Amino acid sequence: MKEGKNTAADDGRTIADMNVEGMPWCVPGDENRALHRETENSGYAPAPMSDEDLKSYRWAAVKAGLFVALVFGGAFALFLAFCDFVWFR
Repeated sequence: MKEGKNTAADDGRTIADMNVEGMPWCVPGDENRALHRETENSGYAPAPMSDEDLKSYRWAAVKAGLFVALVFGGAFALFLAFCDFVWFR
């Protein structure tokens, strides 16, 4: 494997805040924690979705849920068929 330069640079953003109360490494009065929360969310505003986008999003979620239910239902039906024709004979 060829080793290349590591071009990743730390830009100072917090991806997941690990300063959780109750953990041994927690710093209770960390002023930077509140500052990071204010600056992270200050410029972010998601674009509003149109009615058509919401409808298609909901329909895709319903189809995904029905597919999962169909897979589990089919697996259960196969298990019952296995029990009936193979295991309990």
